[in-house]
Amino acid sequence: MNTILVVDDNPDILDALDLLLSIHNYTVLTVTNVKDAILTVSRQKVDLVIQDMNFSEGTTSGDEGKQLFGTLKELNPTLPIIIITAWSQLETAITLVKSGAADYLPKPWDDKKLLQAIEENISVRAAPIPECKLIYQSREMSELIFTSTKVAAADINVLITGPNGSGKEKLADFVHQKSQRANAPFIKVNMGAIPQELMEAELFGAEKGAFTGANQARAGRFEAADGGTLFLDEIGNLPLAGQMKLLRVLQTGEFERLGSNVTQKVDVRVISATNANLLLDIKSGAFREDLFYRLNGMELQILPLNKRKADIVPLAQHFIGVAHTLTKEAEHFLMQQTWPGNVRELENSCRRALIFADKNQVDVSAFQGHEQTTALSEKEHMQQVLEKHNWTIAHAAQELGLSRQTLYRRIEKFKLEKHDE
Repeated sequence: MNTILVVDDNPDILDALDLLLSIHNYTVLTVTNVKDAILTVSRQKVDLVIQDMNFSEGTTSGDEGKQLFGTLKELNPTLPIIIITAWSQLETAITLVKSGAADYLPKPWDDKKLLQAIEENISVRAAPIPECKLIYQSREMSELIFTSTKVAAADINVLITGPNGSGKEKLADFVHQKSQRANAPFIKVNMGAIPQELMEAELFGAEKGAFTGANQARAGRFEAADGGTLFLDEIGNLPLAGQMKLLRVLQTGEFERLGSNVTQKVDVRVISATNANLLLDIKSGAFREDLFYRLNGMELQILPLNKRKADIVPLAQHFIGVAHTLTKEAEHFLMQQTWPGNVRELENSCRRALIFADKNQVDVSAFQGHEQTTALSEKEHMQQVLEKHNWTIAHAAQELGLSRQTLYRRIEKFKLEKHDE
């Protein structure tokens, strides 16, 4: 039977929905507050949520409902959530529908409409989740996928290494989907995109007032991933204070939110990734050796694209789509490139080439922009890309296939400057 979670602070509403849904062969879970709702979705299989907008006596703003909705969607982006609310909250409910809520119904609800909405959303969700498809033809990737499949079933922590843009996040997706935790939450955190002073709050959560700007309590990523997998990308960016706390969680499963002395316990598998040489960071004192060995239950190394050239053409064909084909000359051209930005750079190049493609065929002339790019020095190329994106670091880094931290270091290395118009 499908399981439905009902979240409302009114016991009469909980009893009414429990009776209605049980009669129609649904398993019903009921809770009265945001915290219990989050814990339930984190730790149990829930197929659909019915939630109110307010859970505290005298509260009518709908902020609690919006917070719960956002947290549940972060935990499980595909989870259908139906909003039931008073007429005064309909504008907020409609806003949530635009943000991904499955439906909304005013109180008192129509039983027939509610049951229809539940059936429609559960049947849609019952469709199989597309498997993470990895595109490869090289012997090197075939061996890596074979190893990754074995590692996925072992339920040990995994460290994925390789250069930027090589597909580390895709491999993490694959490991999670092949694991025993495939139906549990898979939470991703890009450590390179989070300011260092906020990393601990992001990972472990924070109580209201724990730091400037913490206007309400919030769950961290470890809480969100309980029972499932947490993917920590660019793990080398974690500061030493955060490393110590992460080590404790990996050892015991225990941690405290910032500003709290209440110990929480979770069951999380950690997959981490880095393009850095952590062994060198250990020698320099920038990374803890004991944490490295906790993270590195098994290392999976992805080679640069130019070290597995047999993957270039299959990947390019995938990126241009089934409606187009590469000419032999275009395939030869792509095989001759060095692809310093790896798969990400190849994908960007293919997307640009489609703009200049002649009907259904993508010829070498469509890639000439890339050829001109490779003729530039690295310094000139970076300057051009930065100016193209008006020095928006995140956008420039994505096109270059670099992390933001790496791009900042290159800017400093080459002494690049923004020119005033």
